[in-house]
Amino acid sequence: MSSNFEIRKQIKLDATPEQVWRAIATREGQTAWSPDPDAIEQEGMEIERDEPNRLTVRTPTEANGSFHAFEYVIEAQDDSTTVLRFVHSGFLGEDWNDEFNYEEMTSYGWDMYLHTLAQYLTYFPDQPATYIEATAPERSSTKEAWTVLEKALGLTGPVELGDAIELTPQGLPPIRGIVDYIEPGEEFLAVRTDEGLFRFHSLAPMGMPIAVGHYIYRKVDRDAVTEQWRAWLERVFA
Repeated sequence: MSSNFEIRKQIKLDATPEQVWRAIATREGQTAWSPDPDAIEQEGMEIERDEPNRLTVRTPTEANGSFHAFEYVIEAQDDSTTVLRFVHSGFLGEDWNDEFNYEEMTSYGWDMYLHTLAQYLTYFPDQPATYIEATAPERSSTKEAWTVLEKALGLTGPVELGDAIELTPQGLPPIRGIVDYIEPGEEFLAVRTDEGLFRFHSLAPMGMPIAVGHYIYRKVDRDAVTEQWRAWLERVFA
């Protein structure tokens, strides 16, 4: 089954259009909030830039006809507030099997990433970031795996937006901050600390394993920290 899709979002940001442009249109900016900081530099991408007003990015068309297109429209509201209008559209291919609602699931993800963009521009504006990404073993691809993750992080009960929290992943530094994002009915955990934005994702509805994606706004050894999180996830789901 083939499928076209279109996801539209709008968010108000406490930043100037120039700050928003740097965040969305440069690799350094994308590294501070996006799910794929390297996307705009990948070979074959079609990119149109109208700085600081509009950015469009389109992936190459695959053999099955699939492609993804992203549009960012930036509009100043006043001297310190900007509205970002975002559209993710495309075609999932002639062989798309419709195992889950791609548009719905991806929409949830963009809600969190655009929130992360807002957090970055509010609390860490223009600061360089190190992006840490790691994926758990395939055995974490079940809904029950989220409870295992919560226990391994030291959580003993439900958390609410704005809660002060301390996560204690064994072998890694404690994460002390506040819960800055919750999606009702979805298993995301997002924590803002003085040095970064830490994100944990359950991807079980898509048949994929748990993943972490952290944005650290200080100099760290990216390879070493990534390996620490990968090894931790491996131990948790051994």
